Formats: sequence, structure tokens, C-alpha cells
Amino acid sequence: MRYDPPFHKSNGLIPTLIVLAGLIGLPWISDASYTRHLMVLVFVFAVVAASWDLSLGYGGLFNFAHVALFAVGIYTYAILAKTFGVNPWIAVLAAGPVAVMVAIVISLPVLRLDGIYVILVTIAFSKLVYQIIISQSSVTGGTSGMVTLPALSIGDYRFTKDGRIGYYYAALVLLIAACAFLHATTRSKWGRAIVALRDAKYAAISRGVPVARTRAITLAGSGLFTGIAGGFYASYVRVASPDIFGLGSLTLVLSILLVGGIGTIWGPVTASFVIVLLSEAMADFGPWRDILIALLIIVVMILYPAGSGA
Repeated sequence: MRYDPPFHKSNGLIPTLIVLAGLIGLPWISDASYTRHLMVLVFVFAVVAASWDLSLGYGGLFNFAHVALFAVGIYTYAILAKTFGVNPWIAVLAAGPVAVMVAIVISLPVLRLDGIYVILVTIAFSKLVYQIIISQSSVTGGTSGMVTLPALSIGDYRFTKDGRIGYYYAALVLLIAACAFLHATTRSKWGRAIVALRDAKYAAISRGVPVARTRAITLAGSGLFTGIAGGFYASYVRVASPDIFGLGSLTLVLSILLVGGIGTIWGPVTASFVIVLLSEAMADFGPWRDILIALLIIVVMILYPAGSGA
């Protein structure tokens, strides 16, 4: 049996601490607000992609409703913080459990399905969530969305001040917490059950692994920090728009996952720096941006079939 040491005893500890120290010191090296803005986006989408990897990479569930869970977090924050006046921090944290509940609902029709059928059902569920948001315009703003959402603050200090340095560090903490959660989950008893169902479903069932419960836990765990990231993102951009359901968002997160490599937490986190920064750098390229990113994915898949971070 291969020895799999705890993270604090592994070879990845020192490089992680060095990178983390660099990210902590980055705002003091470069005070450009645009740089901080890009890094906030990197951190947020790294959380979303790494969380998706729990169900897609480790669980082998082709859950294409994952971006819908991100949207659920966005609209949960918008409705709680703006419509009901809930404290923004509570609204951000509440977005996680709400996304978990939606993920559990998604899991119900896919408990006994595999392959293409899971893809079709989850895509249909994503469209259902989109239609609900569009149709309930009195609550969600419909196609116009919701704007001027409350920003995060601590006391009198608003995170929008000082080049949004508050958002930068809050996003970094969110990324660290999400990675710690996912790392602990994949190494737990449930994490081993999730991988066992992916690799040898019937053998795992014969050993007593419950399929329905394990799949529900997989999707719920995948949705927790995705929802929180959605709530945080809404507080940052201060807009909740149905555009998040568009092909652009799905392509961005899926590109991060494929380039980083599925079945690894650190791969999507690393790839988010490349894909998000590259996508923003090519913002003026129009349709060529998607073409170039697609070519990048093809090159990575040819040279590194398991992903660059695997």
C-alpha cells in the first residue's frame, strides 16, 4: 500500500507555504487595484473549480449543474442582503447551506444514474434553476438581475476602500478554507468511499458502501464552498445577473478543471491563475479569446492527458 502522509509531513508543505507567503505579501509589492481585482477573481474561481473536482474528479459524477450552484449562492446573497437586509457576512455564509440543499435536490434523480444520463439530468436541472430565477422577477429581478448589492465591511471599514485590499485577503482566506475542507474530505472515510464508487462501483457496493448516501454527500460537499464563493462574488461585483448561467461561465470553470487536471485539488487551483489571468488579458480579443483558450486546452490534453497539475 502506498504511503500517503498527512499534508504537514508531505513534500508539498514547503512550496505551499512559499506561495502563500507570496500571495499574502503581493498587495504590498503591487498596490495596483486592478491586480487585486484579478487575484480576487482567481481565488473565487479556484474555489468553484476545486469544489467541482470533488464531484467530477473524485466522484466521477458529471454534474453540469455545478455553475448553477454558484448562481444559487449569488442570488441567495442578493436576496438576503438586499431584499431582507440581512448582515452581508451572514448572507455570504448562508449561501453555502442553501447551495448544499439545492445540491441534495440535484442528487435525488441521479442516485442510480451513470454517464450521459447524469449529464443530461444535471443540465436540465441547471436550466430549471435558470427559468425559476427568470420567472420570479419580483424577487430576483428577472432578466435585469439585481444591482447595487451591499458590500462587505467590518465596523466602519468597507472592503471597497484602499484598492479593495479587504476583498483580496477575504478571498484568499476563502480559498485556504475551501482547500482545507476539500483536502480533509478526500482523505476521510467518505472521501475513500467516493473514490471507491468511481473506480470500482460494484466492488464498493459489495463492501457496504451506500451509493445513494455517498453520492448525496459528494454533491453536497461539492456545493458548500461553491455557494459561499457565489455569495462572496456577489458581494464583490455587487450584481446578481442571470448571465452567470451563460456558456462563458461554464467554459471558464471547466477550462480551469481540465487544464489543472481532475482528481486533484491543487491542479484546478494552479490552473485558475493561468486561465483567469489569460482570459482577462485577452478580453479585447473578442471571439478569438475563446478560440485561443480552447487551443490551450487541446495542447494541455495532448501533452498532459491527466492535466497539467496532475
